[in-house]
Amino acid sequence: MRRITILGATGSIGQSTIDLIRRDPGAYDVVALTGGSNVAQLARDAIDLRAAVAVVNDPTALPALRDLLAGTGIETACGPDAIVDAARRPADWIMSAIVGAAGLPPGMAALEQGTTLALANKESLVTAGPLLMSHAAAHGATILPVDSEHSAVFQALVGEDMSAVERIVITASGGAFRDWPLDALAAATPAQAASHPNWDMGQRITIDSASMFNKALELIETREFFGIDPARIEAIVHPESLVHALVGFNDGALMAHVGPPDMRHAIGYALHWPDRRHLPVARLDLAAIGTLSFRPADEVRWPALRLAREVMAAQGLMGAVFNAAKEAALDAFIAGRIGFMEMADVVAHMLDVMSAQGGQHNAPLSLDTIMDTDRMTRLRVSEHLADRG
Repeated sequence: MRRITILGATGSIGQSTIDLIRRDPGAYDVVALTGGSNVAQLARDAIDLRAAVAVVNDPTALPALRDLLAGTGIETACGPDAIVDAARRPADWIMSAIVGAAGLPPGMAALEQGTTLALANKESLVTAGPLLMSHAAAHGATILPVDSEHSAVFQALVGEDMSAVERIVITASGGAFRDWPLDALAAATPAQAASHPNWDMGQRITIDSASMFNKALELIETREFFGIDPARIEAIVHPESLVHALVGFNDGALMAHVGPPDMRHAIGYALHWPDRRHLPVARLDLAAIGTLSFRPADEVRWPALRLAREVMAAQGLMGAVFNAAKEAALDAFIAGRIGFMEMADVVAHMLDVMSAQGGQHNAPLSLDTIMDTDRMTRLRVSEHLADRG
């Protein structure tokens, strides 16, 4: 029986992971489940899966969690430190699905076991790619990609030599506004941005899809995970969301991964790796689909893509700056403090400010320097928005 921990169990990735585990309950021993503030969902899943411990990030939610789990024998805890402690509990496979930079400390702690980390937290690679990969190597741990694009690349590379790879192409749906007139985007609302045409995801990642900040993060993630030169990483808009990525080889061939827009595909591949097993996802009818379409990823409509390339060129702590500024700008957009297109302006401003401060390009990467940079960037964004009124 495999020991499983799910960090971020109440989010969309966590819930899809739990769906797969429920289908074969005798195969898994659930060690820990963690969540943000949705204690009702966390408690239901902990009871259903007979988890050893349930951890909620929000300390004010702990009394409610304790009440819901009273008499079950399931341990309860709260706060970021408790989530890190949960990640350190011995497990054979750990899903890292906490959204944002908050997922980095527990992910690093999980790797210290020498276990398998299924990484859905793209921000970990964006902010700390070299550190995360070297940490995994030092502890004999395995990192498996769970983003649909990077899982697709990973699968396309099975049995291949990276030296034969000419390029990696990751696809983007284009999000809610891919067909909007460019001059209409400034007035787009959070509710409009949070409605995805293809994928069923949480609010924040769906808005990131509309702004293409999620794809910007994934460009950086591709460089960090596969070690490929940024000039050989491409993004292309694919409205059908059926081709998740393509790998181009030195003989001119393109290897494409094609599948339904269902995150259980990438999660299931990581869960069963190195084997393939039956998954409860749709089987595509190519004749019914008929056409797959592609279009350029316009960096005027989606300036986040240009900013990602600037970050990859700068390296150092600029990934941490980029991610923190993006998260803070997204918070401001959701709160109605800035417009949709202003998110990229805020991020660009913070990249300039933090770069001018010095030391961000060649500073040593450590968990402390990354988290300090994250906090400082968020503070600077807050000050910048306050100055704007």
